[in-house]
Parts: sequence; structure tokens; C-alpha cells
Amino acid sequence: MNFDTILNRRDSDCLKYGVLQERWGRTDLLPLWVADMDFATPDFILQTLRQRFDHPVLGYTSQHPDWRPSIIEWQKKHHDYQVQPNELIFIPGIVRGIAFALQTFTAPGDKVMVFAPVYHPFFLVTEHNGREVVRHPLVLTEENRYELDFNLLREQLKSVKVLVLSNPHNPGGRVWSAEELRQIAHLCHESGTLVISDEIHADLTFHPYHHTPFATVSKEAREGSITFGSPSKAFNCPGIISSYSIIHNDLIRRKFRAYLSASELNEGNMFAQLTTVSAYRLGEEWLGEVKAYIADNIRFVEQYLSENIPQIKPMHPEASYLIYLNCRALELTHEALLDLFIDKAHLALDDGQKFGPEGTGFMRLNVATPRSILEQALHQLKNALSSM
Repeated sequence: MNFDTILNRRDSDCLKYGVLQERWGRTDLLPLWVADMDFATPDFILQTLRQRFDHPVLGYTSQHPDWRPSIIEWQKKHHDYQVQPNELIFIPGIVRGIAFALQTFTAPGDKVMVFAPVYHPFFLVTEHNGREVVRHPLVLTEENRYELDFNLLREQLKSVKVLVLSNPHNPGGRVWSAEELRQIAHLCHESGTLVISDEIHADLTFHPYHHTPFATVSKEAREGSITFGSPSKAFNCPGIISSYSIIHNDLIRRKFRAYLSASELNEGNMFAQLTTVSAYRLGEEWLGEVKAYIADNIRFVEQYLSENIPQIKPMHPEASYLIYLNCRALELTHEALLDLFIDKAHLALDDGQKFGPEGTGFMRLNVATPRSILEQALHQLKNALSSM
């Protein structure tokens, strides 16, 4: 596939362009914010859906017979993760799944932990459901990389019912090591804290890093967690809600399934199931190609900034197509940083404060886009800085 092709997304009810006026106050911005790709969804997925539309009846449907096997075999082959068929439950989106889990396993006022800065729906869905957010501030090292403070974590977890973990981490791009995950699992076991591991970016992990499913690191992790997954990020199909949960603990699984079943929230639609099967059965070669292109884009951004805007230090993503830009050396106020990117450089990126106050001075850049668009964006940023 030619990932250099520029596709017009403006007339497709595309969120990336459709909310520019509402969120940034202007429409003349180059948007590199929301976490989807500017590349065409793989043709094998589109073809699968077209073939289904060849049948003239879109009636009630039973579960696709290959939905569970395709997930199980993908997880085993790519992540050495053994999953049993009965441990899989469809969910209509991962953020919704987090909300359902909080409704199932916590009560209003209970404490829910996130590792901050973090993907903002983690704390928004917690607050909107009447739970209290506890932020564990990630440690920013001199190497511009996030790490955990396990001594602080042990103390904080004592009153926490649920930990919502981004594995790999968004926005920092950290691939948590097996040992880090093992320590998290042990501390959560000691405190009786349930772990929800969002692993939506797992398939976008770059060599030499290796994604470790949380549930695989120990018995404590396996028995005390819920894993959420989806092909939507890796195969650029988030508009089709095709997510699932993996729960090994029988009691936790029965409680979660009962909550979902009560409102028929665990009934996947035909297109979600077809998309999942198509991605996991046919997508290995395409995924390798798109990851190689994204990795080249990451290298391009890092080199360009080093040579032209050394004050901005990109946090190297070990997974995902999102680069967290450390702009603190610019020594700008939050308002001045936004003015630089929005009104001077004419770029729409995710502001670091969106991910919590710990993200002050950062901007998140989506590089899953044709190289020429990245070049344009970085030139606009360079010129904007030069004019200041």
C-alpha cells in the first residue's frame, strides 16, 4: 500500500476535521491530534464489509463463528497470550467498557487510580460516574521517559478499588516491562485493587520493544485483572466499534458479564465481528508495512526537531503512532504554547494538559499520516518559532 497518498477526509463526518471550529476556534488548522490514521483502512477489511453488503438482508445476526478463534489465535501468535473462548466478552468500545467495569466493581465515591498524564477519558469517565480519581504522577527521567515510583504507588493503592492501566502507555508511548507489570500486579493484589488493562495500542509496539499482556506476568495479575483489546488502532477502523474483554477470574467474569447482559451490551453487531475476523485473519502483512512507515515517520520527526527545533524534545514512542512532545525548554506559559501551535503554526495537536496537569508543557503529535503532511506541519512550527 502507498501510505504517501493524501486522502481527503473533510467530507466524511471525520472527527479530526469536524470539530476544529468548536475546539480550536478556527478551521484553517492542520489537524494531527485524534488517534486515528490518515491512511486508508486496509482493503481486506473494506472488501469483507462490501461482500456482506452484497446480501440484501441486514437482519438480526448470530455471533460470527470465527470471532473468538481469530482473537485467540492472534493473541497467542503475537503476544504469547493464551486465552480460552469462554474468557472473551464483546464490549461496545473500551472507554464504555471501563465505565461498565466501574459500575460493576465500584460504588459512588470509590477511588480509581490512573498513571498521569494519561489518556483523558480514563479520568473523565471515572469522574462522570461519580468515582474519585487518584493520580499516580509518572516520573519524568532525564532521558525524557516515564517511570513509576513504586514506593509512592504502594501507599496510594491502599485505598484504591480499581487501577485503570494504559498498557502500552498513552500519551507517553511507554511499553511497560514484564517486571514493572509484575510489581504493579503484586501491589494491587496486596491492596485488593482490580486492574483494568487497556491494551488497544499493543499491536503497534515497535522493535526491539515487546508488548507484555498484563494478565501474563503472574498469577496475581491473571486473577486480578480485566484486559481490554481491539483491532481498531492497529488496523484503523475505530469508527466500527470492535472491542472485547478478556477475563480469566471466573467470579470477576461472571459479574461483568451479568452487568453487560442485563442491558444486552455484550451483543456485538455483524460489522464489528466481521472487522475483527478480517483484521486478525488477513492483516499481518499490512500491519508490518504500516508499522514500518510509522517508524520512519517517528525517525523523521525526531531528526527534524533535533536539527531545527532542539528546544522541543520528543518522547520516543516505544509503541503507537503518537509522539509526546516535551516543549518545556521553550519556557512558554501554557497560553503562549497554545498560541504558538494554534494561532502561529496553524496546527491542531492535543494539548498536554488534556491528559492532566502533569502534561503541562507537552503537546501530542499524531504521525500516522503521509510524510508530506508531517513535513508541512514541522515547517509551519519552525517558521512560527522563527517569527516569535
